[in-house]
Amino acid sequence: MKTKPIEEEQSVHRAFRIDELHIDSVDRDELEEIRVMNEIIFGERRLINRLDHDDMVILIARLQEMPVGFKIGYGTSRTEFYSAKGGILMPYRRQGIARRMLHFMIMEARRLGYTTFSYDTFPNRDRGMLILGLNEGFKVTSAHFDQRYGDYQLRLERKMR
Repeated sequence: MKTKPIEEEQSVHRAFRIDELHIDSVDRDELEEIRVMNEIIFGERRLINRLDHDDMVILIARLQEMPVGFKIGYGTSRTEFYSAKGGILMPYRRQGIARRMLHFMIMEARRLGYTTFSYDTFPNRDRGMLILGLNEGFKVTSAHFDQRYGDYQLRLERKMR
């Protein structure tokens, strides 16, 4: 799919209708578009440690064909699906896009036969993902201090309904 270029600084932040948002499951050949968003959101080019996982799901959220967010996940066992990384461009945060992407990825994981969904978050860096997870019925299943990020890394997990 041909998309509009990602604009790093978008001076106009406009409200959008949720039906204008399109979330697509894409192939690895669209990773460059995701890398650009990843650099803008996280300041790094590296997406995840490996891109050759079984049952990898790669999602891109678009508004009027412009990429505004992404999510990458994969199976870690016969029963567990792990959402490894995702992000929304700053002007589009707090508008329900992350929630819609989470629901879409859970649906894909369920379709692939997984029964548990998990992800990690750093609550002092991005408390929104912790709050979203708790509001969506996730439970904190582990925590440890990650020296690289200078924050606690929390694992959230939920049985899929």
